[in-house]
Amino acid sequence: MNTIAAISTPLAVGGISVLRISGDEAKSIAEKIFIPASGKKLRAVPGYSAHFGRVRDKNGDFDEGIATVFNAPKSYTGEDVVEITCHGGIYITKRLLRAAISAGAAPAQNGEFTKRAFLNGKMDLTAAESVMDLIAAQGEQAAKAAHMMSEGSLWQEVQGIKSVLIACNAHIAAFIDYPEDDVPQLKMDEIKRSVADCRSRLQELSDTFDRGRLMREGIDTVIVGKPNVGKSTLMNLLSGCDRSIVTEIPGTTRDTVEETVQLGLVTLRLCDTAGIRDSDDIVEKIGIDRAKRRIETAQLVIAVFDSSKALEPDDLELIECCKGKLAIAVVNKTDLEPKLDLDMIGSVFPDVVQISALQRDSLDVLANAVERQTKIAELDTSSAILSTERQKQCVEGCISALDEADKAIETTTLDAVGVLLDDAIAEILSLTGERVTDAVVDEVFSRFCVGK
Repeated sequence: MNTIAAISTPLAVGGISVLRISGDEAKSIAEKIFIPASGKKLRAVPGYSAHFGRVRDKNGDFDEGIATVFNAPKSYTGEDVVEITCHGGIYITKRLLRAAISAGAAPAQNGEFTKRAFLNGKMDLTAAESVMDLIAAQGEQAAKAAHMMSEGSLWQEVQGIKSVLIACNAHIAAFIDYPEDDVPQLKMDEIKRSVADCRSRLQELSDTFDRGRLMREGIDTVIVGKPNVGKSTLMNLLSGCDRSIVTEIPGTTRDTVEETVQLGLVTLRLCDTAGIRDSDDIVEKIGIDRAKRRIETAQLVIAVFDSSKALEPDDLELIECCKGKLAIAVVNKTDLEPKLDLDMIGSVFPDVVQISALQRDSLDVLANAVERQTKIAELDTSSAILSTERQKQCVEGCISALDEADKAIETTTLDAVGVLLDDAIAEILSLTGERVTDAVVDEVFSRFCVGK
């Protein structure tokens, strides 16, 4: 493979920028654009060493920097790697990359460094996928889960399942191919139990996907209610700034206002909406229609009610819209005299939170309710969790093959059972990348940033 180079830090003004070069010619290319102050050649220095010096191109020196050298195979990619750190200006950074390309490096493609790490056996495909999860993590739980994936939590779990299935299939194959030899008696009830146990473990894995995705990507959340119940005040409390306009005039919010916030363990992709009510204002009606549509599509609804007022027709319409949805009722303005029928609210919503959106300690109460309803707090981030649709499809494919194998044990030949177990094993091999097409590998790494 050719030697590649890319900027591995954001292309923006900052303290430093890092150029990564990987491949057989990494050191010789680096020597053309970096001159160590010690006068040593980078090809002669030991791995895991850093060297101060001058950065240059064909027009001469243009910065000072540090070159860090990693020798194959003990590097991120498994190849010789040199990382050159320079000052973090956009002009300097781009000039350094151009210098590396002029010296013989090819521009790295999306995810190509991690792709090479996978191809060189430095990590399996699930660990490689965890790299982008770790970079994109917006909260503590997501970061923990991604780190455990990079440490091999999913790989270890599916390897255990694969070992059981291979043992079952080997026993069946031996019994079929060598009936006259001294092969242990085939006990189909034990095969059946093993298949059922593997299926159960895979189903548990599959069940982690939806909650894991909410943890990683955030929950599409809509804040709804009639005008002046405190939706925009709640939006601003959650955002930590004046994100929505707050006035005593009904209909102030006419369009959706969106923001992503961290609430406890959960990332919420918030949308504040127009107050739901009957209106003759054409513009406001458009906003109200959008609010109702967002209730239908949102993953979580936060329905806000005014504690100081009795339920009105607009409240009842909102309650009806929330039936069957994952929804939390927020009873706001608890600092005022209560007039709201809490029993009515509690009969529809599984969680009713009483707060004053003017008080910051209300966030903890709401955070606890969101964690309860989404069950994210129950997710064990130290265990194996599925993080991509690709992984989910492989697990579902394996479950399907095991279901068919279980039926075949009762109704058809041992050959058919063996073929179906082969199919199940193939899905696991695809999951870990032990048997995967080039097209799948390219698709996985196409979603990475260039410098990783």
